[in-house]
Amino acid sequence: MKRLLPLLILAFSFTACQQQGHTPKPRGYFRIDLPEKQYQLFDRPGYPYTFEYPVYANVVKDSLFFGEDTENPWWINLEFPEFNGKIYMSYKQVGGKNALDKLVNDAFKLTYKHTYKAESIEEEAITLPNGVSGLFYQVAGNAASAKQFFVTDSSNHFLRGALYFYAQPNADSLAPVTRFVEEDMRHLVNTLKWRPN
Repeated sequence: MKRLLPLLILAFSFTACQQQGHTPKPRGYFRIDLPEKQYQLFDRPGYPYTFEYPVYANVVKDSLFFGEDTENPWWINLEFPEFNGKIYMSYKQVGGKNALDKLVNDAFKLTYKHTYKAESIEEEAITLPNGVSGLFYQVAGNAASAKQFFVTDSSNHFLRGALYFYAQPNADSLAPVTRFVEEDMRHLVNTLKWRPN
């Protein structure tokens, strides 16, 4: 027994020091360096609105909407090449077939199409002294578009914006960029001015 005891202690010490398995580390995401906030004025002749947008974004005329011609020449996209994202901005003149209640209902329906992936959708009222009012939508979860808005003067102008990234929707990995671009969307709305018809 005296000879067996040291062998047993030695055997236990070797097995106790061996790693039994691999513990995986949690999945990480790439670090995203965000640019400094600076804005410039969008003030192109012929457009019924002006606003400030970030210098790291490009304004591109949207000539096709889901493969079809846009309703009017004032639809634009605010592209963020560094983030592989885009704010689709569609403008409509209020009146005729574009009654205000229809435009608001359409904006509501387009936002709530994301409910099958969204964890929640919060609405925040927008009321500004420059004749701009509407709603800002916060779509939580892995929905395709996490931030949306519509604004109007209730009589002539209606503008809707929706932020999309060209990546698989993952709220956790996109969160820093989504928050960053949300500030730009809010700045756009806060500086928006309507031109007379």
